[in-house]
Amino acid sequence: MHNLHVRILATLLVVIGCGLCYYKVTRLGLPLLSTEDAEVWTVEARIEFKARSATPVKVQLAIPKSPAGYTVVDENFVSSDYGLTTEDDGIRRTALWTVRKTKGYQVLYYRIQLARDPMAVTTPSTLPPPAVAPPEYPEVLRPAAQAVLDEARRKSADVLSFSREVLVRFNDPNPDANVSLLRQDLQTQEDWTKRAIGLLAGGGAPARLVNLLMLRDGVRHGELTPWLEVYDGQSWQPMNPRTGESGIPKDCIVWQVGDGPVLDVQGGRFVKLEYSVGRHTQEMAVVAEQRARQMGSRIMEFSLFSLPVQTQNVYRVLLLAPVGAFLIVVLRNVVGVNTFGTFMPVLIALAFRETKLQWGLILFTSVVALGLAIRFYLEYLKLLLVPRLASVLTIVIMLMAVISLLTHKLGIDRGVSVALFPMVIMAMTIERMSLVWEESGAWEALQQGFGSLTVAALAFLLMSNKQLGHLVFVFPELLLVVLAAMLLLGRYTGYRLTELWRFRAALRG
Repeated sequence: MHNLHVRILATLLVVIGCGLCYYKVTRLGLPLLSTEDAEVWTVEARIEFKARSATPVKVQLAIPKSPAGYTVVDENFVSSDYGLTTEDDGIRRTALWTVRKTKGYQVLYYRIQLARDPMAVTTPSTLPPPAVAPPEYPEVLRPAAQAVLDEARRKSADVLSFSREVLVRFNDPNPDANVSLLRQDLQTQEDWTKRAIGLLAGGGAPARLVNLLMLRDGVRHGELTPWLEVYDGQSWQPMNPRTGESGIPKDCIVWQVGDGPVLDVQGGRFVKLEYSVGRHTQEMAVVAEQRARQMGSRIMEFSLFSLPVQTQNVYRVLLLAPVGAFLIVVLRNVVGVNTFGTFMPVLIALAFRETKLQWGLILFTSVVALGLAIRFYLEYLKLLLVPRLASVLTIVIMLMAVISLLTHKLGIDRGVSVALFPMVIMAMTIERMSLVWEESGAWEALQQGFGSLTVAALAFLLMSNKQLGHLVFVFPELLLVVLAAMLLLGRYTGYRLTELWRFRAALRG
């Protein structure tokens, strides 16, 4: 009866786990393979200013509007006591922070996470430009501007080729007198781009300013890059204002369209705006998860992707522990490997993720050997159990500190990672090994110690598998299948493999 109950329960767990996994793969597009990676960019705009006393504060910041070629994975605004609204007029998108009364230096943040979407198709804007009068140049600049436009018109056939000729001429490294005159009062890249836009408008080519943010990993004090777009009669085509080349750089997003201010602060002074950019690689599940949210999937509302990134990283490790525990179940109940404790090898295997296997084995063996020698000395002191365990724990911590210092002085950086070992587990391992040594002899103690290290090494190799880590994080319901296997093994009463070898003579008879 009990066996039937366990089998039904295990079957139910397998069906639920595999069913959820199948739904996520076929309906939501979550990838089964960890090799399907996506670049995720975290862009942060930091606004700092000093508020004027007893004056309402309004802060308006231009923010991206559906960046082409990217999926917005996350977007948030950090502002403690400010009211927040976002506006979208079809061309520009802005965030508006407001507060009635504040004082001192204020810091506001806008943060957006973007994942490159290979399925996204970049479609140029087709919104026609408003009627714009040609710029009014000073008397001294008019002949120069007209000369540049006339020459570009002779060498072009349409709006785009005309725009390209104007830009090439305007950026000539060996300019003639007309171009030099047009460029003489330009100070910044934005001034340069606006002058080029004015020239194009004077020649009947509608153009507008766009500000790009270059996605470069590790940028801490980034700025926007002025670019321009030309209307060819059907859509807006981006162009490099310095070279006249069509398109925009590969790793960048359009932050703002139009020549309005990127940031406008009312009621504040000493305004400072900085951009920081960071890149990390995640599975393609990032894009699929966001797409699933847009589909309104209730399952994804409770996925691990909804947790903060720091917590996600913790669970990427913790979810591998049941897999390591399952390996221990198999090795102990089916194979018959003896270990010190049930979960000690799993915890040691987790520490090996930082120390790596070779150094982890060396450091673990060193600490346990030294601790065991000192533990034998404590036996002569005839201490009570609790004080003896506390003493062993103290000795383990001191040994770890000494090993870290010595290896650091010797230039062995891996030795410092000995501090990652679970010190309480190591203290209990030393205590238990010493008891086995006294009760069953040195051979039995060494055999169990070697078995523990072997299981820890195998668990490390299993838990370090990238594909396995991907599966348990993106599809945590698969742990129900692991649980079902544990339940079935919990009813296993057959021979262990080591017992078959031990009683081989009897089995032959």
